This record gives sequence, structure tokens and C-alpha cells, in this order.
Amino acid sequence: MNENQGGPNSLLDTTDCLEAIGVFRGWKNFFFVIVLLCLLLLQVSFWAVKTGYIPAEGCPGDVVQSSEAAVAGGLGQKVQDVNEAAQKVAAEQSEPDAAEVEKSFFGVTFKHLAVGIRVVNAILILSGLLYCLTILMAMKISLVGRLGGINHICRAFFLSLIMLLLLLPWQRIFSGVVIGAIYTPGELVKWSSAEAGDMFDIILFYLRFSGFWLLILLLLIFSQLRSGRWTKTILRRLEVI
Repeated sequence: MNENQGGPNSLLDTTDCLEAIGVFRGWKNFFFVIVLLCLLLLQVSFWAVKTGYIPAEGCPGDVVQSSEAAVAGGLGQKVQDVNEAAQKVAAEQSEPDAAEVEKSFFGVTFKHLAVGIRVVNAILILSGLLYCLTILMAMKISLVGRLGGINHICRAFFLSLIMLLLLLPWQRIFSGVVIGAIYTPGELVKWSSAEAGDMFDIILFYLRFSGFWLLILLLLIFSQLRSGRWTKTILRRLEVI
């Protein structure tokens, strides 16, 4: 009696697991697209500043240098610098349109870009976290339902977990110890000064903003490919395809 009931119950459980897998698979693909778009936007923002299409405004390095020069020159020099700065601001305010055209790309200034980078960072962290959790839930369902493909989904989960860990801006917490792939507008301006340094600084500059980004992108793609193999393994095992 129990053996006769085992077949239908097992089939119903498998059907339920497949329905849940279909839901999580759809959301996984959705979060994958969001993470991919955010990564592309961050890289486009970097190259827009690097190539000079959107010049960085309010560079912290310039402010520090002007302050040090004022202190070294004495109080009189400091007053003179303040007067010159006031005249410069007045001159810029008298012709705001011309200055804005020179420092913008199709109307996009660095201030607009900075806001966009912050928004993209927030979306990227949330979507990356949800992508990782979605794969984790799919792995649990696959284990409970004994659907197969555990090797592929486990690899996909660990790849997504490594991607998430490397993506988070750890430099905001552990300053000077470890960094994450996500950068802030202030960091972009600060690191841009490495272009004027030696070859080692230039290499670090490109590794920070392009090499690290490429690593995150590869981890994301490999994780998505592994999860795709997991889906095909389940369908083949159940003789759906």
C-alpha cells in the first residue's frame, strides 16, 4: 500500500520542485541582466572620465594643493588667493552656459555622473545579493527534490558568492587593507591622478577600474553558464528534452 502511494507522491513532489525551479530560474536570469547592465554602466562611466568626455570637477587633490600653497605663502598670500578665487567664481557665474558646455558631454556633467554612479552602485549591490540568494534557493530545491545537476548549481553558487564578495566596497570599511570592485565618484577622481605618475601607478590604475571589473564580469558569466548547465541536466534527467 505504501509502495503504491510512493509513486504519485514522488511525482507530485517532483512537479512542485520543477515549478519552484522555474520561478527561481526566471528571477535568476532577471538579476543577471541587471547586474550585467550595472557593470557595463560603471565601466562606461570610468572611460567617460578617463577619456575626458566628462571631466572630473572638484578634484580633492587640487583643493589640498591650493590649501598647502596658501599656508606656505603666509596670510597675505592666502588673502590674495581668496580674492583671486572670488574673482574667478564671479567670472564663471557671469558666463555659466559656456562653462557648462565645456565641462559636459551632451549635457551630462560630472555631478550628474556622480549621482548616476551612486545609484548604479546601490542597484548593483542589491541585485548581486539577490542573484546569489536566488541560486542558493535553487540549489536547496534541487537537493530536496533530488533533481540532479548538483555539481553545476553548487559551482554556480560559489562563483556568484565570490563575485559578490569581490564586488562589495570593502575599502569603505577596511580602508587601506582591501578594496572592492565598486568605486565611488571620489575614488574615481582620486585614482585618476595616477595617470600622471610612473608606469607602476598607471598599471594599478587600470587594474583597479578595468582589470577588477573584468574579473567580476567573468565570474558572473561563468556562474550563469554553470546554472544553465544545471537546468539542462535536470531536463535531461527527467527526459523533458
